[in-house]
Amino acid sequence: MMVLEGPAANGMGKSIAGRLSCDFGKIEHKLFPDGESYIRMPPVIGDSFAVVQSTYAPSEKHLVELLFMIDALRDMNKKEITAVVPYLAYSRQDRRFREGEAISINTVLRLLADSGIGRLITVEPHRKEPFSSFSGKYTVIDPVEKFAEVLSERIKSPFIIATDEGDMERAKRLADLMECDYDFIEKERDPDSNQVSAVSSINSDLSGKEAVIYDDVISTGGTIELAAKIAISNGAAKAVAVASHLVMAGNAYERMISAGISEIYGSNTVPFSRCHVIDVSGLIAETLVSE
Repeated sequence: MMVLEGPAANGMGKSIAGRLSCDFGKIEHKLFPDGESYIRMPPVIGDSFAVVQSTYAPSEKHLVELLFMIDALRDMNKKEITAVVPYLAYSRQDRRFREGEAISINTVLRLLADSGIGRLITVEPHRKEPFSSFSGKYTVIDPVEKFAEVLSERIKSPFIIATDEGDMERAKRLADLMECDYDFIEKERDPDSNQVSAVSSINSDLSGKEAVIYDDVISTGGTIELAAKIAISNGAAKAVAVASHLVMAGNAYERMISAGISEIYGSNTVPFSRCHVIDVSGLIAETLVSE
């Protein structure tokens, strides 16, 4: 296998190749003056390829680059191609709330399926349900065991908080591994303003506990801000935020810190330096050779 690292891989391609002791190539890229993307493949070796490219902002640019890379390999008559997309953009646009809305993740998955890849690998999307209609082979990596391993070394009296009742399964997995209790806040989000507000609070007494607020994606930080304020008002000694993907749009970091978040943990699927980075490239490497 040869691992090819795209411009939005955040160094994970080289790390994966190193772990697998396989051939590695870095893809040349630039922008033309009119804003169009340019992709040039390095000399390729063999017949099996893993193209590593996240699709964090600017999502459209990085998604198009990924499609260009896949298509360039197919033009070279390379047919055994795995798309490794650590952060898959548009995963949260997975349902229609108002008439006429596009379900964007379905479009992205169709584009990837039609690109001719043999397999798609991604790390914990918002929900797995949209993948049921994906026509190709795919693997979703759950990083919770890696998170539990790191957090258990640093958090001595944890209490896990899910940011929605629908995320209780995710919180329970982490709580089981860390051998602690868990609860959730129920929130609602205004579809126009994107503001979140609490519908119900935590029922547990958090006195002396270290609240671990666990989410799949932190974008604006509004949900974490709300959960941190609730946890601290319920007696938590401190509150930390954990997420698979630290998108951290706008002033997300500042609003979370202002709300009482003392530490942020997240994987390296998206580049963000003001946190404790949990490397998931090993999980991806294991997945690539597992089937």
